[in-house]
Amino acid sequence: VQLQASGGGLVQAGDSLRLSCASSGRTYGTAWFRQIPGKEREFVAAARWGHRSTHYADSVKGRFTISRDNAKNAVYLQMNSLKPEDSAVYYCAASLTSPILSAVRDPQTYAYWGQGTQVTVSS
Repeated sequence: VQLQASGGGLVQAGDSLRLSCASSGRTYGTAWFRQIPGKEREFVAAARWGHRSTHYADSVKGRFTISRDNAKNAVYLQMNSLKPEDSAVYYCAASLTSPILSAVRDPQTYAYWGQGTQVTVSS
C-alpha cells in the first residue's frame, strides 16, 4: 500500500484546511500524526473503519474530523479553527487491519506511511 498526503499550506489562525491521503489500496485503520522538528511524532486522529469508530487527540477534539471516501480510497482530515500550535508536518498512516482500541494512538500500529505535508498556521 502506498500513501500520498496532500493539502497542507500556510493559513492564518482560525482558518480551515483539509488534508487528503490517497491510498493505492483499501485499508482498515487510518491515522494522522504530526511532528515538529526535535519532537516525537504526535497522534492526531484515527479511524478504525472495521469498528466504525474514530479517535482524536484531546488537543484537536471538536476541531478536526477524520473521514474517508471509499470510492476514491482516500482519507481526509478536516481541520477547523486552526491554531499556531497546530503547525507541523502531518503524516497519514494506515493499517491493513482494524487496530485494537488500545493501539490506535501508537505509531507502530501502522505499517504504511505517507510522505508528510506541511501545515503552518500564523497568528
